[in-house]
Amino acid sequence: MQSVVTFEKPLPHLSLPDWDARLYGLQVTADTRRADAFDLRHGAHQLRNETRIKTEWDSYHNNNRLRARVYEIEQWKSTLQELLDRLDREMSALKEEKASTERELEQLNMPLLVCSECLSNRDGRRSSELTYDLADTELKKELCVTESNKKMLIDRCQSAWEKINKLEVVKFKLQLDLNDKNEALQIDKDMLSLEKNSANITYKTDSLKNPNRMITYEQWLDKCEATKKMAVDELQDTLRLRESLFVARGRARNALRAQTDVTNYMMRRRIYDTQRARNELQWQKLKMEENMDKLATELKTIGEQFADKVNALKVAETRLETRGYRPGVELAADEADIGLKEEVRNLRETIRQLQEKQDCAKATYNALEAASIKIAIDLSDKEQSLETDTQALEMREALEPKKPQGTDKNLILASIQDELPKVEA
Repeated sequence: MQSVVTFEKPLPHLSLPDWDARLYGLQVTADTRRADAFDLRHGAHQLRNETRIKTEWDSYHNNNRLRARVYEIEQWKSTLQELLDRLDREMSALKEEKASTERELEQLNMPLLVCSECLSNRDGRRSSELTYDLADTELKKELCVTESNKKMLIDRCQSAWEKINKLEVVKFKLQLDLNDKNEALQIDKDMLSLEKNSANITYKTDSLKNPNRMITYEQWLDKCEATKKMAVDELQDTLRLRESLFVARGRARNALRAQTDVTNYMMRRRIYDTQRARNELQWQKLKMEENMDKLATELKTIGEQFADKVNALKVAETRLETRGYRPGVELAADEADIGLKEEVRNLRETIRQLQEKQDCAKATYNALEAASIKIAIDLSDKEQSLETDTQALEMREALEPKKPQGTDKNLILASIQDELPKVEA
């Protein structure tokens, strides 16, 4: 392209006053512009200094606030982590106590079975031996104590199970809160490390807006305190529950042990009374058999005497009858006739007395025999009752606690059995 040359019109010539006025005006304008530029530079320098200082102080204060916030969150995190660790330990301890209580509950099946078997066996006693004695009463008491202990331990296990479930909920809330605090802590630490020359810093749209879920600091602090209080309350309640489980097991063992001792004592006392009654009956039976033997001998002797007296009576009557055939005047009531008649009367009275004595002896012998049979039956019942009670007492030996021997006994006496490592079989 070709350039086009243009010519300006020459300015009109000025007069000297106009020239001076124009020069003065230019000087005033230049001074004004320089003054304005100086004021602008001074104001800009002051603004830069003030904004730089304000920005640095704002950044410094906000960094301190972020550090304080990080420290506070770390403190709360440490507190909640400690509570979570305590909660885990308490849950493990509570589960162990619950398992111990369940084992104690299973061990009650043996006393319950033994007590029921003892009652069933003792119900097999015969006739007069089937009595409501003290041993029977104490066995029923022991059965009631065992059932009561079982119900108490079942209730404690149910409470422990419910508490473990509640602790699981508390643990979940604590873990959720800890996860939130860990994430918030990481965000605040990342923001604390940001500076002007950091990467990934950009303008944000509406950075001053408040998120919908944002709460006040007081609400956040109240929520943290509530979470801490909830965990502390559950820990204290768990501790009380563990203590109640331990106490319940101890009470159940002591109550059952005391009742078992009383029942065993009553069983041994009943066995002693039965043995004494049996020995008395055996002595009575022995003496009665001796008397029966003596009475049988006496009956035999009376029978022999009775037969002898009958023969003697026959002789006397035969003499009288035969002498009655004497002829003529020889049939006289002489002394021989009087003596024979007296002998017959005496023999008849003697035979009558012997007959009465024999009948009385036979009645006595029959009474002794009947009494002996009754004693034998009662003695058999007592033998069966004694055998039943002895079997019941032998069955109850399974309830006796096993006494530790050797090293185990020394460990229990020194109370260090829980300090040794448990070796699995």
